[in-house]
Amino acid sequence: MKEESAAVSAPLRVEGDLPKAYGDYVYVLERIQQVLGEKFGRDFEPYLSNDGKEEYWELLEQDVKTGASDLQFVTRIFDHMESRAFGIEGEDDATAYRTFPTLRNNVFAYPLWGIALARVPIFRLHGLGVEDFVFAVDDASLLRFLEHARQRRRDLDLRQVTVFTDGPHGMAQELAPITRMVDRSEVIMKGEVKTDIYRAIDQFFAEDHAFFKEYDLPYKRGILLYGKPGNGKTTLVKSIAGSVKAPVAYWQITENTDSESIQEVFQAAAKMAPMILVIEDIDAMPQRARSYFLNILDGATSKEGIFLIGTTNYPEQIDPALMNRAGRFDRAYEIKLPDLELRQIYLEQKGIGKLLNDASVFLTAKLTEGFTFAQLNELYVSAALQWHYEHNVDIEKLVKSMKSDLHKGQTMSWMKEETDVRVGFLVS
Repeated sequence: MKEESAAVSAPLRVEGDLPKAYGDYVYVLERIQQVLGEKFGRDFEPYLSNDGKEEYWELLEQDVKTGASDLQFVTRIFDHMESRAFGIEGEDDATAYRTFPTLRNNVFAYPLWGIALARVPIFRLHGLGVEDFVFAVDDASLLRFLEHARQRRRDLDLRQVTVFTDGPHGMAQELAPITRMVDRSEVIMKGEVKTDIYRAIDQFFAEDHAFFKEYDLPYKRGILLYGKPGNGKTTLVKSIAGSVKAPVAYWQITENTDSESIQEVFQAAAKMAPMILVIEDIDAMPQRARSYFLNILDGATSKEGIFLIGTTNYPEQIDPALMNRAGRFDRAYEIKLPDLELRQIYLEQKGIGKLLNDASVFLTAKLTEGFTFAQLNELYVSAALQWHYEHNVDIEKLVKSMKSDLHKGQTMSWMKEETDVRVGFLVS
């Protein structure tokens, strides 16, 4: 993206008081059209978005920050207002600041598409707002651009994960890169459960949807994964997300979740369909929002094209209505503590065989009954550290130490043992 100099594109100016009422509104609109006409030699007309599908604003923000070659900066709208921003950009150097134009108070154009976008500040009695304007040279140009933006966004969704977070000031939505793909072979669980889950996923995202058509089934699906923390639910979800050619969205429920944010998430998911929507910690749904959430799940079209995955570490706290009515979640799978066989597979997959002989690996799997995969991972890290510094691993001692620490955590007895160490103040 190339910024024009002030001599080429002087800022728009509104004389006198702050913009208000119809006159100033129209004046700003006409001035933007005038500048666009002078710069590109074509007439641009304003359009109103009436469907809420405004992915082109997200793409514009990305293009502005990356300096896309097909985007041009046209002009600033108001003097004496921010028109540039700064932030940390990029994953390689987390301390590298960059500056870039703001979306607000600037006009941008995609000349090859005959499109311009402007986020105009609106001055109100109780604060500063914005109005978004889309300009196009004609209907055909606008429709081509919208289809291009829709396809761009879908391609982007395939490479990144959309994260929804309910905050005190509304729903936050961001695109996060998939930092590491999890291969299906890395998911360690009982074979029949694993087969069931991946078979359902693969059928859902088959290109022709033949299975659903052949058996006259509604094109929606929902599974619930429950079990203690650390047993692989997140790893399973990551492997699903990374192994299907479909957009994936994560929704983190919080105490701020309400009917409005629920509706917003499902509307956004519907635009990305066919897609996967992962609802983390579904048991955390606030009581005031549960009825609305259940109604959304019951809706005839609310889940069309959505493969819904709910997760919970506390199934006893989940609303029974989620499970006792067909169409909400079709199947529930308990992700159990790994048995001896799965513990041994996991330890071998982690590479503990580089530190222990085969007999010691099997003994470790036997000694770690009751361990989650997360705890087995910590055991491997501890063993690797001991090997690195001592060139020897006392695996039985490490397991015993971990079990002792886990027991203290479960019984809340960390500080109950007698010790010679005293911490505090001496009283004279």
